[in-house]
Amino acid sequence: MAENQLAVDRRHELAEFLRSRRARLQPEHVGLPNGTRRRTPGLRREEVAMLAGVSPEWYTWLEQGRDINVSTQVLESLAHALRLDANEREHLFLLASGQPPPIETYQSPTVSHVIKSFLDQQGTAPACALDVRSNVLAWNAAYGAVFGDYSKLPARERNLFWRIFTNPHSRVANEHWDELAMGFLAQFRARYGRYINDPWWAQQVADLSAASPEFRELWERHDVGNLSEGQKKIRHQIAGDLCFDTLWLQTIETDALQLLIHVPHDQETAHKIERLLSAG
Repeated sequence: MAENQLAVDRRHELAEFLRSRRARLQPEHVGLPNGTRRRTPGLRREEVAMLAGVSPEWYTWLEQGRDINVSTQVLESLAHALRLDANEREHLFLLASGQPPPIETYQSPTVSHVIKSFLDQQGTAPACALDVRSNVLAWNAAYGAVFGDYSKLPARERNLFWRIFTNPHSRVANEHWDELAMGFLAQFRARYGRYINDPWWAQQVADLSAASPEFRELWERHDVGNLSEGQKKIRHQIAGDLCFDTLWLQTIETDALQLLIHVPHDQETAHKIERLLSAG
């Protein structure tokens, strides 16, 4: 009974959302003649149905909150017809299907001045900003002191996932490399499912399979997961052992940008990083 009521509530919310988006559009906004006097503001149901390529009766049922199936193609057509922005499009998909919209293309997110300032203010906590492909886009001084100067690396070497499986130093430096690799791979596969139509992911899998026997073996396990918190112990060539609690943060503006923060697990680690920073 509870599930049925939840479904009813969701369809009601969808109907209200569609009516509100329809009411804010004027015919001239979508290239239609204004025509005769309108009793209510916005487009008529028939006009939205025509723009979306569906029947007026079907669209009316949708706005009435009836239990009908809506395909991804139709939802995309409705989003276009109602001139929805990215947030509204996602809201439409979640209400209508319980799933976020598919991601067809990749766009590298912008690291704002606020995020860069946030990274810099982490002090002795190495921190960086990554895109959904695990490319390191920005980092603070502590991150550079511990993991190296990323500004001197070619684009591919700035990919955290690529470095874990292809850089020999990664295996030597990370005491629990196997756990780290499995966690990152499970997260990579989960993201791959959302960007399945982006050819970059398939190419990355092919390249890693050719470069790393460990990757090939772990990839066949089909593990799926998401990283939030964890621990990491690193053997730094100058500072020695460094112990961190790792924290992943997701930005609200876009799910294509994450922050990875290494919080020193103890004062000894924090003091070692301070000395690294002082030494430049």
